[in-house]
Amino acid sequence: MGSDTVRAGQAADETAQRRREQHGWYFYDWACSVYSTSVLTVFLGPYLTAVAESAADADGFVHPLGIPVRAGSFFAYCVSASVIVAIVLMPVAGAAADRTGRRKPLLAAAAYVGAGATTGLFFLDGHRYLLGGLLLVVANASVAVSMVLYNSYLPQIAPPEERDAVSSRGWAFGYAAGSLVLVANLALFTAHDSFGVSEAMAVRICLASAGLWWGLFTLVPLKRLRDRRTTGTSTAPPVRGWRQLASTVRDMRGKPLTLTFLLAYLVYNDGIQTVISQASVYGSRELGLSQSTLIMAVLMVQVLAVAGALGMGRLARIYGAKRTILGSLVAWTATLAAGYFLPAGAPVWFFVLAAGIGLVLGGSQALSRSLFSHLVPPGKEAEYFSAYEMSDRGMSWLGPLLFGITYQLTGSYRDAILSLVAFFVLGFVLLARVPVRRAIADAGNPVPGRI
Repeated sequence: MGSDTVRAGQAADETAQRRREQHGWYFYDWACSVYSTSVLTVFLGPYLTAVAESAADADGFVHPLGIPVRAGSFFAYCVSASVIVAIVLMPVAGAAADRTGRRKPLLAAAAYVGAGATTGLFFLDGHRYLLGGLLLVVANASVAVSMVLYNSYLPQIAPPEERDAVSSRGWAFGYAAGSLVLVANLALFTAHDSFGVSEAMAVRICLASAGLWWGLFTLVPLKRLRDRRTTGTSTAPPVRGWRQLASTVRDMRGKPLTLTFLLAYLVYNDGIQTVISQASVYGSRELGLSQSTLIMAVLMVQVLAVAGALGMGRLARIYGAKRTILGSLVAWTATLAAGYFLPAGAPVWFFVLAAGIGLVLGGSQALSRSLFSHLVPPGKEAEYFSAYEMSDRGMSWLGPLLFGITYQLTGSYRDAILSLVAFFVLGFVLLARVPVRRAIADAGNPVPGRI
């Protein structure tokens, strides 16, 4: 009886420790999602575009490195460039985390470089579009690298039956933080005269505050998450990361279903990430909506995304993660196609579109992350999540590039937004072909009762 009591006590302690780590893990979503919401989705696109337009020549072009770029495409191209930088760095970070088990120092470095660059956006004014582009590249690459390390904790802190719920709660935390900060942003922006600052200064304060928030709340996961030591060495050269990625891809060739899922996710998530980064540019430049309208629309997306992430997590328990994700891709396709026909100067219809996006945004991403965690062979979490993050953020340069090129060639943001529908259609087709139960078994993991 005494040994049973001891075992019960140990199990209770392990559960308490796991819950503590999960709660700390949620807070990195709380910390960094404000960057994605306030900076990338709301303020930086229209503001950096305006700065680039002020520096443009008579034909509307700026010339970074002597290359003629339409000012309206500069932001999209910078997003693509940031992802290419991330592609170089993410495999190095993932391989180093797996070799050494020291995820926290790497997470801290990526988070604080990104937070510092975001805070530096306070100095974006006048004709300094190149400064804005550089800081965007650094911040966006940093958040991508940090997410490799952050996501790789999920299989360690949640058993298979908990991962859909834990992943969905993480996304919900992120959207809740985004909502809270956007309320403060909206108050400052709409009443900037009352605070004695110009509209441009209000935007710069909102941008910098996202960096400060990111840095402050990163302290919570750094306090609560634990590193699991490995027998690897920390002295391998950085090129080892690329060799590790190549090894991971070769390993995945022996697990073709995992590889097919990654390909599907690469495609449809590219569309999601492009909508997130370019929606405010579309709303401000094509539809003629005010910055306040855009803030309120994105705030509504954040609120609905919390409910959507939690609601789709419940749907996954009933219908399975794969079916739920496929349903969300149908909704993405319909919503984006409808966006092409939105009338200019009609904020009500933009709010309807934003509501549709909000209901599927968090859930489609959260369930994709948790589903992939079942497809990772034990002991290769950071390595495989490095490849996942390449699909999540690292390969999400195609959508912004296509968006920017379409606008550069046509001068129409409507044509640019319509081009993104293909990502969701193709992603649906690829995901539908993946038998996830067999994929989980092939990875050497227990198959949950509902997946």
